[in-house]
Formats: sequence, structure tokens, C-alpha cells
Amino acid sequence: MSIKYCDQHKDCERQRLYRRFCAALAALVLLALLIVLIVWLVLRPSKPRFYLNNVDIVCINVSSSSSSLLTVTMQATVAARNPNERVGIFYDRADVYAEYRGLQATVATALPPIFQAKGGDATVWAPFLSGAGVPLPPYLAAALAQDETAGYLLLTIRVDGWIRFKAGAFITSHYHLRVRCPALLTVNDGQGSYGSNAGGGSGYFKFQRAAPCVVDL
Repeated sequence: MSIKYCDQHKDCERQRLYRRFCAALAALVLLALLIVLIVWLVLRPSKPRFYLNNVDIVCINVSSSSSSLLTVTMQATVAARNPNERVGIFYDRADVYAEYRGLQATVATALPPIFQAKGGDATVWAPFLSGAGVPLPPYLAAALAQDETAGYLLLTIRVDGWIRFKAGAFITSHYHLRVRCPALLTVNDGQGSYGSNAGGGSGYFKFQRAAPCVVDL
């Protein structure tokens, strides 16, 4: 009986030690999470601000065959600013591309990874965006022709990537960055295909004005 009691006593001791270890580990995890939360609430990092400064259309063409294929080359100038006074931003990955009425018109172009320091640091990218032989549904081919004739063309420049915030030695996990920049262009100074420059060429598409972008995290 004494041996059995001793074994039970050892099992109880092991269980108590295990419970204490689990409680201590849980307390450390909660403490770490609390510290992170306090730091986050004190710093309150703001998401970056993006601006579309220019869109330069080099060429845009829709094939006149039975299946409409879009070929386009453009250069988009996008600026990003870090509005945080105490927090830096890592841009670990970012791709930019152009859309027309929900259709991706160019392939995604990767932007170089950068770190934006705190205190309003800004970065400007001017990547070339191109798409060759992009299938256009009939309704989009008709819409593009109508927009050109009307003299106005609305594109969307999108940035998709992953960022992290840095405050001192503390670095957050990744946040999914999604940016939408509306780009309004006039066609032949608003005259469209009715104007004197109906054949296209340099200056046929003109970007109207710099505009802020919508940023989601």
C-alpha cells in the first residue's frame, strides 16, 4: 500500500508541475501580446498614402479580327508616402498593373523592395506596364471604342503587395496592401475620334491630373 501511495504522490507532483509550467507559459504569451498591443496603441501606425502622378500611354490598339485582342504599353508614375512619425514601412513585395473596367489589361510589374523611414519619407516609381494580345470580351471592346469616340478613357492603376511596419526593434507581421488609383485620360483633347488628330500619335491620350489613391490593408 505504501508503494502504491508513493507512486500516486509522484504522479500528482508531475501533474502539478505540468500545470504550473502551462500556466507560466500562458502568462508569458499573454504578457507578450499585451506588450505588442500597448506598443501598437501608443504608436498607432497609419497606412501609407499613394498618389498617381501621371499615366503616359505609349500605344493602345485593339485588333479588328473576329476576336478582339488588346495591346497596350504605358508608363505609370506612382508615389507613396509614409505618414507615420515614429513607424517605418517595409515594402517587401509590390506588383503594379493596369485595369480597364475590371479587366487586367497589363501583366503585373514588380516594384523593387524598399524601406520607407519614419517622418514622411516618400518614394516614387515609374514602371512601364504592357499587355500583348489580351482577350477583350465583345462588350468591353465596344465600350473601349465608345470611350475613345467620346473623348474620355478611365483606367485603374492597381498596386498589390505585402508590407510590414517597424517601430524601433519591433517589426509587425505582413499586411496585404491593395491600392486603387483612378486614371482619367482625355482622348485627343476631349474631341475623341472626331478631332483633327484622329489617327492617334503622341499626345493623343493625356492624363488629366494627379489624384490620391484608395489604400486598403
